Amino acid sequence: MKNFMIQKGPGFLVCAVIAAISQYIAKFVPQIGAALFAIGIGVFCGNTFLNKKCFQAGTSFSERNLLEYSIVLTGATLLLSDIFALGLKGIGFIATQMFLTICAAYLLGKAFGMKKKFRLLMGAGNAVCGSSAIASVSPILDADTKDKGIAITIVNVTGTVLMVLLPILTGILYQHEMLHTSAMIGGTLQSIGQVIASADLVGPAYVPTATIFKIIRIIFIVLVAYAFSHVNTDPDQKLFSKKKHTEGKVKTSIPWFIIGFFIMAILHTIGLIPRPLSELAHLVSQQFEIIALAAIGMRVKFKDLAAEGPKALGYGLTIGACQILFAIVLIKLFIG
Repeated sequence: MKNFMIQKGPGFLVCAVIAAISQYIAKFVPQIGAALFAIGIGVFCGNTFLNKKCFQAGTSFSERNLLEYSIVLTGATLLLSDIFALGLKGIGFIATQMFLTICAAYLLGKAFGMKKKFRLLMGAGNAVCGSSAIASVSPILDADTKDKGIAITIVNVTGTVLMVLLPILTGILYQHEMLHTSAMIGGTLQSIGQVIASADLVGPAYVPTATIFKIIRIIFIVLVAYAFSHVNTDPDQKLFSKKKHTEGKVKTSIPWFIIGFFIMAILHTIGLIPRPLSELAHLVSQQFEIIALAAIGMRVKFKDLAAEGPKALGYGLTIGACQILFAIVLIKLFIG
């Protein structure tokens, strides 16, 4: 605990304060919501007077760990019937959307002059779950640290732009109908934090369904990693040509918090989590979300974006535009 407070305490405390300020401001501007204020204040503070190394460990913990805890607690507020309500059509939508996103990232990357490994990293990051997916497939692709860092930066920037754009777009296209709006947000956005923030901008009621769409995408990381283990990343070889060396094994598994989410949902379904406890889990989950979103804002650095240049940013935003177009068509085909 002492080491935690020394290393991660400053960053966590800053994010918690930003979250509290954001929720207070949101009372006066409820149509914007605490989520967007948390990210906006976090971006401002993280690029100005709080841009200090001593906050990095705490913001990293808040962004990743608190979101994972929040997802587990969200399971305690849902029934299995809510999760399985997506049905085969919902799963078909997600699988097709992910496949098309990976194909688009690979083909567009070639047009932008990007390396094969970097294109595959961008495909996984955009199709599955942002930074986590990139970290999962990097060892499989034997990607270097620089490519991994650039991919994470560009994917996060793309997701941040779409996070604000999608609530507006779904209002125009679907008048914020629950299933269609949740499918667009949960089936398109790059990270789980961005999904939660974007859905919350539409309304808190949209967060659980959008999260379910996203969770199914995260589960599919196992299939994506397996597929990537069979591609040839040699720049002089075709993508699906036989590898010279195949001793590497896939070591990707379903993240622990997804398993925890389903365990909590099962316990809630069979009545082992009473309503007061479920309501408490919902309250704590919301607080974790806002703190994590403040951390996401704190970790967006303008200098990193400028360093990547317009070509890399253009590549990422073009993939994001393709994801939106794919989702519009596939929602029509699979969901109606």
